[in-house]
Amino acid sequence: MARMLTETHAARIVTRHPHLLANYARAEVNIVRGEGVYLFDESGNRYLDLVAGIAVCALGHAHPRITRAVAEQAATLVHCSNLYNHEPAGILADRLAELSGFQAVFFCNSGAEANEAAIKLARKHAWRRGEKERTTILAANGSFHGRTFGALAATDNPKYKEGFEPLPGGFTWTPFNDIAALDAAIDERTAAFLVEPVQGESGVVPATREFLAAARRICDERGALLIFDEVQCGMGRLGRLFASQFYDVRPDAFTLAKSLANGLPIGALIIGGAAATALQPGDHGTTFGGSPVPAAAALEHLRIREVIDLDANVAASGALLHSELAAIAADWPMHFEAPRGHGLMLGLPVRAPYAASAFVAPALERGLLINAAGRNTLRFVPPLIISNDEVREAMVRLRATIADIAG
Repeated sequence: MARMLTETHAARIVTRHPHLLANYARAEVNIVRGEGVYLFDESGNRYLDLVAGIAVCALGHAHPRITRAVAEQAATLVHCSNLYNHEPAGILADRLAELSGFQAVFFCNSGAEANEAAIKLARKHAWRRGEKERTTILAANGSFHGRTFGALAATDNPKYKEGFEPLPGGFTWTPFNDIAALDAAIDERTAAFLVEPVQGESGVVPATREFLAAARRICDERGALLIFDEVQCGMGRLGRLFASQFYDVRPDAFTLAKSLANGLPIGALIIGGAAATALQPGDHGTTFGGSPVPAAAALEHLRIREVIDLDANVAASGALLHSELAAIAADWPMHFEAPRGHGLMLGLPVRAPYAASAFVAPALERGLLINAAGRNTLRFVPPLIISNDEVREAMVRLRATIADIAG
């Protein structure tokens, strides 16, 4: 180990788990518990977490109200088939509909599953209208929509697809933030334009307001659905509950997952307008979607938002984090470009020949968890409860990490 953490001075012991499939490049650390914006390893070392499960733990780790809601629901009802109405899934659907102004909610277990449902919704909606040639799903260059076959087929990144072909057909792509290209790409065969308001896995690349507004107009003109993938950028990360609200553009449907239940597995497809009735009994389903325990956690998450001004904290802490990252870029101009993103979904682009991944392990040694995303970018998606003092503490550790590497 290159450096001990200053807080505990404990040598890090890492328990090995040889039977876990080696499909992740896991860091040399074994996390055993979390509290707020911190995670702790088995040796007692503390890490300031700017990854948050990759934009998952919006309220931080082990939030006491979420913990209580999960325990109480687990003691009441853990699972019930979707052949029956059950709580709290029904209440959660009502609340999401109320908050969004949309009419129908489908629950699943992840963002990829939510996007799979969105793809099926788009094609079934066109089919029910008698437009059986309208089957193409248009996505954006640089997109990431998940790793299941349909979501992967919509993803524009060859490295995720290598060795898995042939993938389902009927998908095409258009340049992100290029209105003229989008206008040329959407036609009478387009079932939907599926787009991330902020591309996360590509390195935190925001859509322009003009691009999403044009997407709404063009989809309306051509009869295609507009679907937002808010799996990573939704649930308050940009400073409003839904990314569509931040951009003031209303899609026909949007997907959520990640932070919806603050760490428990749940995904949602939220649908409005005529498309809300496109999926009918037998068209789609999932065994565990909307199970009572994660639904209870999601409900409590929404209740907590009502008593704390989370959007104000995202605005304040996000502005500070952006300012600190901009200062880092100015102090090391050969290593970094200006930061990009909104709220608490920010990226710090790394200039070649330097690699974003080269900063991740040294930061861990400084007690800071950060993540490298596509396009050679350091991604910062901390818990939305992070304070200004914690942002400053994180940046002290990041600066020390950069100084070790860059001088």
